[in-house]
Amino acid sequence: MELASATAEIYVRNACSHMLVIARRTGDENVNVRPLGPATNAVGALIIHCCEVAEFWLGHVALGRPSVRDRDGEFGRTATVADLHELVDGAVAQMVADMRSLEAGEGRDEGGRQFLPGGDGSDAAVVLHVLEELFQHLGHMEIAADALGVD
Repeated sequence: MELASATAEIYVRNACSHMLVIARRTGDENVNVRPLGPATNAVGALIIHCCEVAEFWLGHVALGRPSVRDRDGEFGRTATVADLHELVDGAVAQMVADMRSLEAGEGRDEGGRQFLPGGDGSDAAVVLHVLEELFQHLGHMEIAADALGVD
């Protein structure tokens, strides 16, 4: 499967723009609230997690950038809606640049690709995995916002 970064970019932008709609919908007063207590995740934490997922898989696993990711800590972080907009804008720009780098043949195997479904360690599989994560967590954000009772 050939990597089509222009098509993947459309889906990245779509997922991330919907995340920000949900962040605005919840507002600063609810974006960091865990809707059903400590066993659930806040919208803001899920957005932060998505940005870190993309950096880890595209930047570290696929392109070899160093990673100091604290995955568990992502779910405890908080941010304002404005902070989330800034974070997402930067993450989208980096994802687009990373996908273009992969399409240009700059991908490397820094480990981690063996965990992708079906043993497919291709650059396209990494991009699809990131898209899978973005949309999965977008669904979680929609449920969290609904559970908070925000319009």
